[in-house]
Amino acid sequence: MMRLAWLACTALFAGPLGAQDHGGHGAPPAAKAQEMDHCAMGHLPPEQCPPKEGTERGEADHSAHGGARGMEQDKPKMPGMDHSSHGASPDKTVPGAAPEDAVPPRALEGPRHAADAIWGAEAMAPARKTLARENGGFRTGMVMIERLEARIPADGGEDGYLWDAQAFYGGDINRFVLKTEGEGEFCGSLENAEAQALYSRAIGPFFDLQAGIRIDDAPDTRAHLVAGIQGLAPYMFELDAALFLSTEGDLTARIEAEYDQRITQLLIVQPRIEVELSAQDIPERGIGAGLTTIEPGVRLRYEFLREFAPYLGIEYEVRTGRTADIARAAGEDPDGLKLLIGLRAWF
Repeated sequence: MMRLAWLACTALFAGPLGAQDHGGHGAPPAAKAQEMDHCAMGHLPPEQCPPKEGTERGEADHSAHGGARGMEQDKPKMPGMDHSSHGASPDKTVPGAAPEDAVPPRALEGPRHAADAIWGAEAMAPARKTLARENGGFRTGMVMIERLEARIPADGGEDGYLWDAQAFYGGDINRFVLKTEGEGEFCGSLENAEAQALYSRAIGPFFDLQAGIRIDDAPDTRAHLVAGIQGLAPYMFELDAALFLSTEGDLTARIEAEYDQRITQLLIVQPRIEVELSAQDIPERGIGAGLTTIEPGVRLRYEFLREFAPYLGIEYEVRTGRTADIARAAGEDPDGLKLLIGLRAWF
């Protein structure tokens, strides 16, 4: 009996509960659910889609504009991170800010040196002078003996000597440069000797433009005007090239190039080449027009100190073209190989 009573009570309560309508509790009818699904996927125009909950009237619903594009527009935008205008304007500041090239008028007011307004121009002048000297205005000097060597001909001819040195004094931009070089035979005559006094002006980070005069003491006394360049070419080649116009109207040129290849920190091999040219024949000096001489060589030096480096080397000197013909006519050999023993130093 008790079991039958329990079953009867359960049947009475189940009927009313099953008849309740839960449509308004958040579960939409099938048609409404299908309509909302099409709106979310962007298949319907925005005006046919119901507004989202929490969206005010007149506010655009960007989620129905399609895929990642709608999601991109819903992302919060941070100040200074808007790249949408990069293609239209070079201004990279935040929207509404002044352009980068805008200078407020107050930036051009006041003294040229702001510290003068506090300490006075007279007190600040020594400090500015020191600053200028330490940042490019400092003057210095150096004497460099590039080559001081004995030259021993491989064919058993007369031993000779050679010097090639230069000195400078000045700053990074303007300098006075003094060059000298020459050669001769031991216990013999001086073959040639010259000195150059030049004004040197930096025309770039690695090159100086030089101009001045050259005085020859041998084989005869003669003066030249000089114009040339000196510096460091690409791939670390040291280059020295110059044109010479003599008081006799002779135009000649000289090009020297060398390269320091370190084997160790102290052992350096230096290939070097020197080329001379002439615009005309100079019979009194045994020079013909065109390419006159080529002197390729190589030196191996050891730097006991940075300022003191002895070396051994070999050099081949050849006179070419009309200059070689003049040498043969005078009974001289136009070319020859020489062994070198020398010293490179600076102070």
